[in-house]
Amino acid sequence: MSLKIRLTRGGAKKRPYYRIVVADARSPRDGRFIEKIGSYDPMKAKDSAERVVLDLEKAKDWLAKGAQPTDRVLRFLDAAGLTKRPARNNPNKAVPGEKAKERAEKKAAKSAAPAEAEA
Repeated sequence: MSLKIRLTRGGAKKRPYYRIVVADARSPRDGRFIEKIGSYDPMKAKDSAERVVLDLEKAKDWLAKGAQPTDRVLRFLDAAGLTKRPARNNPNKAVPGEKAKERAEKKAAKSAAPAEAEA
């Protein structure tokens, strides 16, 4: 059984509130979980202490048992000093897509045509 430390969504529409739980990886997002180890309230200010509440001892125990945190939970654990989150780098993210390249070529050709006509 592979375990995940992940978020389950609660709260009303457009007012999210998340619980940080340990669950079987096959169970649904808001479904059955093994243990609640904290909470996350994105509606609170970023510098608020109540934004992320995490039981570090429980988290440490579950990590030792092999539970894998999701990306967002890994950010919380890194901020708490439990784990190290590797820096991500996607150099292809800023490269324009096919259509954007075509539009740029057309625009360059269009602006080059009047310049050639003047010369």
